[in-house]
Amino acid sequence: MRGMPAATSAAPGSLELIRSFINTLDVEANHDEFAQAYAVKGWLVSRGLLDEGVAVAETDRLRLIEVREALRTLLLAQGAGQAHHDAVRTLDDAGASGGGLSVRFHQDEGARLTADHDHVAGAIAGMLAIIYTAMAQGTWARLKACQNDQCHWIFYDGSRNQSRRWCSMARCGSRSKARTFRRRNSEVLNPG
Repeated sequence: MRGMPAATSAAPGSLELIRSFINTLDVEANHDEFAQAYAVKGWLVSRGLLDEGVAVAETDRLRLIEVREALRTLLLAQGAGQAHHDAVRTLDDAGASGGGLSVRFHQDEGARLTADHDHVAGAIAGMLAIIYTAMAQGTWARLKACQNDQCHWIFYDGSRNQSRRWCSMARCGSRSKARTFRRRNSEVLNPG
């Protein structure tokens, strides 16, 4: 797996977990960290989303991948200024699937959404709670998918005007601009 491009900064707080989750599939390298159920379990446990003793079935793995790809699709659609109803429906279904999401009040921290850690639906609910909180805080809109069709790496846009389209200008931005240049030159040299 290639890892985070040099120009990509980590997302703030818990939103980094979501960025990391979606990037468990490296589209460009064709590498999926969730290729096996044991890898899914390890990833969830190491991030405090699932208790160690919980088994992860193949159906859980597939459900988690479905949610991950719905999030990627949603971010790609947002970046292109479009809506994607199927992705929203998938996330709605995941949120309603018994993840044990509840509000907990803490003396020093106020209230926060929490989820069960004793099943994968709870892990998914925990991630959806992070997304909900990021939306309420206004940081969700800065989480974006690279618009390069061969990449789709998820990055946090920390730019002042929130206008980044690529995970890295040096890599994906340059490639996109070169393709556009070649296409335009081809149209000029070969009209009609």
